[in-house]
Amino acid sequence: MPFGLQPIHLVVIFVVALLIFGPRRLPEMGRGIGRAINEFRKGTQEMSDNLREEVTTGPNGPAPVAPTMAQPQAMAQPQSMAQPQSMAQPQSMAQPQSTVGNFCPSCGNSNPAGARFCNKCGTTMPG
Repeated sequence: MPFGLQPIHLVVIFVVALLIFGPRRLPEMGRGIGRAINEFRKGTQEMSDNLREEVTTGPNGPAPVAPTMAQPQAMAQPQSMAQPQSMAQPQSMAQPQSTVGNFCPSCGNSNPAGARFCNKCGTTMPG
């Protein structure tokens, strides 16, 4: 038996509980304990199901599929085609268009001339 309890121990506990709580109150307590155990089992089952689902699908849904040769990546479109004129960035926020020889040492991204930080990864640019 669990916790080293033998049947005689259980009988003694039952008799003491009967003397303390009385024969009318004992069935109510038994039902309450049974319901509590049942709710605990349901809660742990739901928690383990949720955890299992999180592990298999991940917190943000299924993992993205890496592009293969059969699935080419979308080609970059010029900004004039990417957004309607009403949604385009104001000229003051637009990035300079010259990218002559200013490549990021970390990611290799081409950056505007005179840029202090890489537009892709944020690394400090040399120079």
